[in-house]
Amino acid sequence: MRKIRRALLSVPLLAATSLAVQAQAPGDPAPRIAAQREAIAVLDRMNGTWRGPAWIISPTGERHTTTQTERVGSFLDGTVKVIEGRGYGADGAVVFNAFAIISYDPDRRSYGMRSYARGHAGDFTITPTADGLTWEIPAGPAVIRYTAVIRDGTWHEFGERIVPGQEPIRFIEFTLTRVGDTEWPVAGAVPHR
Repeated sequence: MRKIRRALLSVPLLAATSLAVQAQAPGDPAPRIAAQREAIAVLDRMNGTWRGPAWIISPTGERHTTTQTERVGSFLDGTVKVIEGRGYGADGAVVFNAFAIISYDPDRRSYGMRSYARGHAGDFTITPTADGLTWEIPAGPAVIRYTAVIRDGTWHEFGERIVPGQEPIRFIEFTLTRVGDTEWPVAGAVPHR
């Protein structure tokens, strides 16, 4: 009964939040949504399910290998890209799990990514390229730069630690093969009745 009561109490909260957001942005949302959809479409090469070998260098300098998977789909009528990455150990146990949402801000004309991994969350600017994307994470005096190249059914990604005045140090790399399509995250929505 408590669960039902909590669920019923959350409905007005969601409705109020939706109305507050709508009140902040008067006017027809269609042009804004169209701009977001068009911008996110350049990342459609990511859509689907992917799998392949990966390696990472731990902070202690040890090299670990995993099987990396990604599932990527469009959401909110194609205005955002949703990504889940999982790394599996040799025994099949999940050793890494990450989740990200990529969006486009028509006012700033920029792409952003909100990601969650290993108990951390962050907001990062991403830059689509002709065949993938890049993004950076500030790390004190260093920068962590990720580069993903996605073409011909292959997703190659690597991360480098870049310290001014030094050669970049690659600490993670994977090469994935597209396994198939996915209806995630759209599939499984709660029906109206």
